[in-house]
Amino acid sequence: MTGRSLDDWLVHLERLHPRGQAGIELGLERVRQVGDVLQQRQNCPVITVGGTNGKGSTCAMLERILRAAGYRVGVYTSPHLLRYNERVRLNGVSAEDADFCAAFARVEAARHSVPLTYFEFGTLAAWEMFAVAGLDAIILEVGLGGRLDATNIYDADCAIVATVGLDHMDYLGPTREHIGREKAGICRAGRPLICGDAAPPQSLIETCRLASADFRQIGRDFGFIRGEGQWQYWGRDGRRLSGLAFPALRGDCQLHNASCAIAALYALHDQLPVAAQDIRRGLSEVEVVGRCQVLPGRPQIVLDVAHNPQAAAALAASLGGMGFARTTWAVFGMMADKDIAGVIEAIRHRVDRWLPCDLPGPRAATAVDLAAIIAKVGAASANNETAGQYASPAAALAHAEEQAGDDDRILVFGSFLTVAGVMRTLGRNA
Repeated sequence: MTGRSLDDWLVHLERLHPRGQAGIELGLERVRQVGDVLQQRQNCPVITVGGTNGKGSTCAMLERILRAAGYRVGVYTSPHLLRYNERVRLNGVSAEDADFCAAFARVEAARHSVPLTYFEFGTLAAWEMFAVAGLDAIILEVGLGGRLDATNIYDADCAIVATVGLDHMDYLGPTREHIGREKAGICRAGRPLICGDAAPPQSLIETCRLASADFRQIGRDFGFIRGEGQWQYWGRDGRRLSGLAFPALRGDCQLHNASCAIAALYALHDQLPVAAQDIRRGLSEVEVVGRCQVLPGRPQIVLDVAHNPQAAAALAASLGGMGFARTTWAVFGMMADKDIAGVIEAIRHRVDRWLPCDLPGPRAATAVDLAAIIAKVGAASANNETAGQYASPAAALAHAEEQAGDDDRILVFGSFLTVAGVMRTLGRNA
């Protein structure tokens, strides 16, 4: 496929799996086999970031701090919002089409007849780009679970599990104990696993113990103390960072994520030393599109990709700290295989008018289905109602903008596709 465009390659990747981009087939044998043919090697420290929520924010904090310290950093994350290029960042910049095409060609030549999923192919290609970039550090966001995720063919010098909640239960198991065991699979013997969940499932702790990993838990081995207008980090090694400004990212959960990032960097201090000033600068400059992102203007528009109950509860808490809004209009689209009722229940006390919308793709719940679940949960009432059903996030946004006053709020959430649809409508880049 020499000479093909990035779009051509992405179509090819989708066709490799019977379920296209959404195809999930957990396991390491296929991707490891192709990685061996490519002779992929680890030449710099690797930080692997897993968890139900908080992965993207934690990756972004690690990246900004390391770059503030002068390191050359590669980041692999997923999914993307608007362009596939967002999945690979080299020194803070999304990789170019040509970089992806060259990497995809190498993976295609190496795989022969080995079937790869969309995510597996992309993971191998990301590593190919990292290999030629001369990096000092690599940050990998786990795609799904951990133990059998494609990113787990690479050995983490430090692993992070930001949170453990209920999501992807069809693949990871029905309880937090099942899910915790899967997420702990990214740990390695003798190396730190940073846990940002204050009450982790016992399976996560036990898996780390059996693997002889250095398990470090927030609230026990490291943590934070919130102050008036500032906060303090503390670690079990006696380290203290006082007078820290709050991270540039919104939400109470960001202090947990920041603490995990700092704990991981201190655990790797011999390999990647960072100074207090690097941490301060990195946290002040960090940005993540679509995570409690507030757009300027009136009415206020808030974008958040929250798509499970834990994330929705965190979003609800963040909304509560944003100040008064007369009416909150919710542009709401979700995948049908998610816990839709649980998400609605977690945030319904922050929403006044629901605008459920259709999303592209066969996995999406319809606006009609969403409206029915909203009514069933009891979120639609005299003061909290469903204002019709809409064919797209753009259509729901148009209604909200037409009806909302300057002191109202428009909340866009439920899926990456919901946020992406509104961003395209508004002409915003990721």
